[in-house]
Amino acid sequence: MKVEYRQGKGVPFYACLDPAWSGAAHGFSTRLGGVSPPPWESLNLGANRGDQPERVAENFRRFCAATGTNPNALVKNHQIHSDTIRPVTLKDVLPSPETPGSFEADGLMTDQPGVCLTIFSGDCIPVLLYDPVRRCAAAAHAGWRGTAQGIAARAVEAMTHAYACQPQNILAAIGPGIGPCCFETHADVPDGLRAGLGPDASDFIRPLPKIGKFSVDLKRANARWLERAGLTADHIAICPACTACGLDRFWSHRVQGGARGSMAAVIQILEGP
Repeated sequence: MKVEYRQGKGVPFYACLDPAWSGAAHGFSTRLGGVSPPPWESLNLGANRGDQPERVAENFRRFCAATGTNPNALVKNHQIHSDTIRPVTLKDVLPSPETPGSFEADGLMTDQPGVCLTIFSGDCIPVLLYDPVRRCAAAAHAGWRGTAQGIAARAVEAMTHAYACQPQNILAAIGPGIGPCCFETHADVPDGLRAGLGPDASDFIRPLPKIGKFSVDLKRANARWLERAGLTADHIAICPACTACGLDRFWSHRVQGGARGSMAAVIQILEGP
């Protein structure tokens, strides 16, 4: 199972093309294919970046058309680097695509077809989950703090509790985010991962020649959390793209700071036959 680069209606995005995902339209955006001018050039999906709301709305319409999701059915959070998962329904759909989320949380989940779960990133790791048996989905924004707290595993646990999922049926797609090639940190990040993952964290931490500096692999750390929560390794797809390496295709908070747009990841359960 792979997260692959593709295009729909002229807009590039990443998605898992395995047939097992056919019941859930989904995708991870790039910065390409939109209408925004610099410094948000061009597919900015962030409502709080300073871009004009009508451009954000048009960018969502384009991205959702590419991924087969509904821009008029978006549900968003106000992300705070937590491990909070918020269950949502059609009642939580925002009035328009450019409306920002206000509920403080970093994960969303639903079992209602038509609800389009939406999370944002600009180096952090986006994680999409889909259970084709119970027909439910979740989306999690995993920065290093969320990764350390195991937000991906919390999402699996929440789906299992709320929707009677069996973890071995759940599929996971880990999207574009900063890779270990570029994520150079101080000791606080490794210490946080060790506090959450225990001895397993050492697999994702590499000391660098600079004293007190480390390279950290957040994508593989999230995959380990998912395996701990009961997912099988062959149900976890990891996108290899690094947002900090590929500024021609992505935005990177680490490299560009605040003068940039935001990428998004969306997932929507399709109506059954």
